[in-house]
This record gives sequence, C-alpha cells and structure tokens, in this order.
Amino acid sequence: MAVPKKKVSKARRDKRRSSTWKLDLPTLTKCPKCGELVLAHRVCKACGTYDGKVVIEQDA
Repeated sequence: MAVPKKKVSKARRDKRRSSTWKLDLPTLTKCPKCGELVLAHRVCKACGTYDGKVVIEQDA
C-alpha cells in the first residue's frame, strides 16, 4: 500500500491547492461595428458581423 514517506509541509500542500492551476476567463474584445463584447474570432451575436462582413442577417 502506498504510504507517504515524509510529511508534506503546509506550504507545499497549499501551493498545490492554490489557484495557480485554475482557468482564466476568456478574453473578450469589442465588436468594431456595434461595440458589443465578443469572444475573439467569433461572429458578433448583436450585429451578426465577422471581419467586417455581415455573416448573419439580423431582424430589425
């Protein structure tokens, strides 16, 4: 059976449990047309544009 040979110090234990391994929030950028916050390299849900072109027609 696997048993630890030495005591793990509080500092080592807490480093392992710290937030260093947690994921960051995705970076949001402003849509150049409408100013809505959008994920990078995705179509804007508000105005339907991507790379300056209308990809999705939006109803008024």
